[in-house]
Amino acid sequence: MKKTEGRKQKTEDRIKKIAKNIKLLILDVDGVLTDGSIILDNEGNEFKAFHVRDGHGIKMLEKAGIKVAIITGRHSKVVERRAHELGITEVYQRCHIKSVAYEHLLEKIGISDNEVAYIGDDVVDIPIFKRVALPVATADAVEEAKSEAMIVTENRGGRGAVREICDLILKSNGKWKELIDEYYTI
Repeated sequence: MKKTEGRKQKTEDRIKKIAKNIKLLILDVDGVLTDGSIILDNEGNEFKAFHVRDGHGIKMLEKAGIKVAIITGRHSKVVERRAHELGITEVYQRCHIKSVAYEHLLEKIGISDNEVAYIGDDVVDIPIFKRVALPVATADAVEEAKSEAMIVTENRGGRGAVREICDLILKSNGKWKELIDEYYTI
């Protein structure tokens, strides 16, 4: 094994150890749950596209007892609707200083930084990246966010990045096989 391969394995092992203890996954919306596009029509309606596999990953996390929350800078009824569909009850919108919502959320749930994963894509996410146990940037995040993240996803925001991290958490904490086995049972 080359020296770099050994370092890579140690990093992967460290990430899995951290992911094993995650009790809360916090998501940004634009650029994470969506590809970052904001489509507006002449009537003032806002449209966003969400990836179905990201949604399924969120539902599996919730089934495994891991909480999911949203903290976003914008406000959108579409986000409220999608969160409701996915069973996400902790939704913080219009958060220009996301760390305020983050503090409130940790206090409300009663967990600490070392039990939290956060997926973001821009510089506004960096203050939370510096606090959580597992900071994650999407593949198409800005370079500043990527440099502060422990993981950069292979998939882009709105294109399966969230599912990657859901699967990592479930596999790391031993819940993956139990959840997947349900799909093979007739």
